[in-house]
Amino acid sequence: MPSPTSFASPFHGLWIPLVTPFKDGDVDHAALHALTTRLRADGVAGFVACGSTGEAAALDKEEQLQVLQTVLEAAAGLPVVMGLSGYHLGQVTAQVQQWAQLPLAGLLVPAPHYIRPSQEGLLHWFRAIADASHVPLIVYDIPYRTGARLHTETLLALAQHPNIRAIKDCGGDPAKTQALIADGRLAVLAGEDAQMFTTLALGGAGAIAASAHWQAGRFAALIAQVQAGQLAQARAAWQELQPWIALCFAEPNPAPLKALLARAGWMRNELRAPMMPASPALEQRLQTV
Repeated sequence: MPSPTSFASPFHGLWIPLVTPFKDGDVDHAALHALTTRLRADGVAGFVACGSTGEAAALDKEEQLQVLQTVLEAAAGLPVVMGLSGYHLGQVTAQVQQWAQLPLAGLLVPAPHYIRPSQEGLLHWFRAIADASHVPLIVYDIPYRTGARLHTETLLALAQHPNIRAIKDCGGDPAKTQALIADGRLAVLAGEDAQMFTTLALGGAGAIAASAHWQAGRFAALIAQVQAGQLAQARAAWQELQPWIALCFAEPNPAPLKALLARAGWMRNELRAPMMPASPALEQRLQTV
């Protein structure tokens, strides 16, 4: 069995699941480009376009492609992963094939939402998408959004597929997290920001962290400290970051994050319905950040 640090995966370090800025109802590509450029200089390993933080469900297919193209341009060679979700397998695999010519580092793929298939159905879903894809998959284990829970045995079976290389771990099961890290075939990326330190200390490969839009360099340094065994420094850094992480998820993501980024002048505080901006009370608390 490989050790937790021996997997051959391109997915490690700090990844930013980018918000999608809006301006008067349309995607604000200038703000998105500037945001990606700014974060690129802060020690991030790569970017995720059109994830849940990016309000991808509120974007049509053409808008998603345009967002991806803007991020690819601004990333300037840093790897970019594209979010991909749905519940019609034929349409999803067709989308994968349409993206075959794009310079993607991978696809972030959750279970099909709403359907709640069996474990055998989930195996079929991810294997079919991995077979169709020219780039590796990150399995997005997030049952509170999809309604489908991936069992440890299912994930270990998926790890046998050569094109399934990582997991964004939002499953809420510490035993499953530990089992996957111990197995070593999938790079385990913390997907719940509040669990980042624990996952890293257990041997996780990194994090896909929305809260790291703000002071990304501190999050990147935290990951480097844990992986270098500098736990005293990392614990101190983590304690300082926790109040911000708590505020970032005090209301549905990405509303708090967009409120802060708007206050910093990086974009407008605009979301697409049914997502709503952060409450005035939370905006007041965000001023302390």
